[in-house]
Amino acid sequence: MFGDVLNKLPADEKREVLIKANDFTDPKYGYDPEERPIEKHLELGVVNLDKPPGPTSHEVVSWIKRILHVKKAGHGGTLDPKVSGILPIAIQKATKLTQTLLPAGKEYVTVMHLHDDIDSDKLEETLEDFKGKITQKPPVRASVKRRPREREIYYLEILEREERDVLLRIGCEAGTYIRKLCHDIGEALGKGAHMAELRRTRTGPFGEDETLANLHDLADAYAFWKEDGLEKPLREVVLPAENTVEHLPKIVVRDGAVDALSRGASLAAPGVLSVETGITPEAMVAEMTLKGELIALANAKMNSEEIIDAEHGIVAEPERVVMEPGTYPKKWD
Repeated sequence: MFGDVLNKLPADEKREVLIKANDFTDPKYGYDPEERPIEKHLELGVVNLDKPPGPTSHEVVSWIKRILHVKKAGHGGTLDPKVSGILPIAIQKATKLTQTLLPAGKEYVTVMHLHDDIDSDKLEETLEDFKGKITQKPPVRASVKRRPREREIYYLEILEREERDVLLRIGCEAGTYIRKLCHDIGEALGKGAHMAELRRTRTGPFGEDETLANLHDLADAYAFWKEDGLEKPLREVVLPAENTVEHLPKIVVRDGAVDALSRGASLAAPGVLSVETGITPEAMVAEMTLKGELIALANAKMNSEEIIDAEHGIVAEPERVVMEPGTYPKKWD
């Protein structure tokens, strides 16, 4: 039954840490992500924004650029103007990381309006049929080609029901059309249904928790910093960029390898200290320092166990470098 749903997205998968070697990190270089100087923090930050209904995602990004007085910002997955909810906004150098959020699993809460009376048992049985792999054809107004494509529904549960209005929570693969899903459920019921309201409640690692902020929170926090020198409110609404890769498997490297990686070098086996389980060849991974800083996104060339066992060879190739070269000392020729 739906009450037994665990409500987990792929971002919730727990990974073990496999230790390859031990080392220490020099406190003179780099920063704990939570302790970066505020100016550097704003150069590499992300906002877990609660988008209001009305504006486009592009308009919201423009407003945030004006509020924070930054030149660059980007969102982690478009929301239609009428839809509210989670819209992660990366600022400045963190805009390189929006690609990690676009394919991340999403969660929505929607009101599905039934076009006729439906027995509760039949409704639950029909919803059960829509869990797992489904095939959707994008709607006419979609920005992609209208060809059938497979998407996965991770969970689908009834939160409330009031006659013909059904409040649903849906965890799904990126690119799932909730409006189309409601329509298809109505077709399967033989009575018809449509999506009446929609809110996104999760995007990968970002959800409706204490980090969620609205535009007013952001404007107030920036004013507190500029006018009163208070950093705490701004740090509460602008998060370290590392939050955007919480759902990715990680490889932790030696201090001596950091500068080379920040200049676009491939990661060789001797530079690895630890690796999380679940890595497969060609999977996107996050290369991290011992302080928890993100160095770069990379494509793995081995699985987790092979990386641990390897004594030489390339274990990951760079995809997108985030860390500024020179943050750590050069220890290579």
